Amino acid sequence: MIPFNKPFLTGKEAHYIYQAVYSGKLSGNGVFTKKCQKFFEEHYGFKKALMTTSCTDALEMAAILCDIRPGDEVIAPSYTFVSTVLAFVRQGAKIVFCDSCKENPNIDADRIEALITDKTKVIIPVHYAGVACDMDKIMDIANRHNLLVVEDAAQAIDSYYKGRPLGSIGHLGCFSFHETKNIIAGEGGLLTINDDRFIRRSEIIWEKGTNRSEFFRGEVNKYGWVDTGSSFLPSELISAFLWAQIENMDMIQTRRKEIWEQYYQGLKPMADKGYFQLPDIPEYATNNAHMFYIVCRTLEERTALIKHLKENEILSVFHYLSLHKSGFYTSHSDVRPDTCQGLETIQMKNFDGSVTDETQVVGLDLPNCDRFADCLLRLPLYYELTNEEVMKITKELNIFYSPNFIK
Repeated sequence: MIPFNKPFLTGKEAHYIYQAVYSGKLSGNGVFTKKCQKFFEEHYGFKKALMTTSCTDALEMAAILCDIRPGDEVIAPSYTFVSTVLAFVRQGAKIVFCDSCKENPNIDADRIEALITDKTKVIIPVHYAGVACDMDKIMDIANRHNLLVVEDAAQAIDSYYKGRPLGSIGHLGCFSFHETKNIIAGEGGLLTINDDRFIRRSEIIWEKGTNRSEFFRGEVNKYGWVDTGSSFLPSELISAFLWAQIENMDMIQTRRKEIWEQYYQGLKPMADKGYFQLPDIPEYATNNAHMFYIVCRTLEERTALIKHLKENEILSVFHYLSLHKSGFYTSHSDVRPDTCQGLETIQMKNFDGSVTDETQVVGLDLPNCDRFADCLLRLPLYYELTNEEVMKITKELNIFYSPNFIK
């Protein structure tokens, strides 16, 4: 079976973990944590970079830094992982969902301004598949309405918008080093702070609400509890693992891009015939080869294709379900803005073709999000995927879409 994902080890991870263990410093903010943070600050120009235990934790820090209060509204795409909005819901925010672009799953920047009210506080663009949202439009809207921008760059390490690293454009940025990402630490994340207003407080929140970091730098003669916070910093073992990946990032990225390009060239003839849609990379964005996906024409077609690939020893997966149709969002009025209070029951097709009743919020028409939820299919992409395996996957897609193939 060709798996969907396989974590890549460079060979140095265990060596660096061994170093961390025998250094006598296992808790966070040790040598490897500092090395990782320094790399991100120097290589990508982030004003401040703080390692976290996950991207979810980075988003939770961002929600605290944005001073989210009950009733504040946050604009986000519906086609995203739940962590994007969960951190803000926990602070009491109401989530205003925006549709995706027609061409790709990123938030449609042209639809954001119409969603802004006097309660809006934050916009969260998600750089899906590591491909940049239209950040000039988003930052212009945010600046004119005095809003904060938190980039969910979970999938976007080493990707750029008009030459600027993603995660460096908004006021805050959040990255993931989960085992499915380009460079990994098993779990792990990063918060980037690009606005001077948030730098000092970010360290305090990161260190359980204390000014402990200032104490260790000799800036204060003792430290204490000065703000809210939590234990967001990871252990040295996570940072030691990640450091081995960082050292080999260029090699990893080169291979992933080769695989992505092989997929693209192999599948383009079928896409040109209209069988499916290939990933869209706007001219302002770069491609970090985080994933390769196709967009099928219907839910039923995608279901049949997943089955065909599995029967031929290839594991492919669909991705997010639209959050505005989730059971939590539809059943919790306290997380929905007042303009979306009504509910209705409709019939929804399941992935196996059966039909069930589904409750959804009245007035939320997000057709592009729903199309990607129903039709987007991710193909295997990992460092050790061979050219021959990519050719096999491409061949099976050709067979599936052959006019004479009985599905």
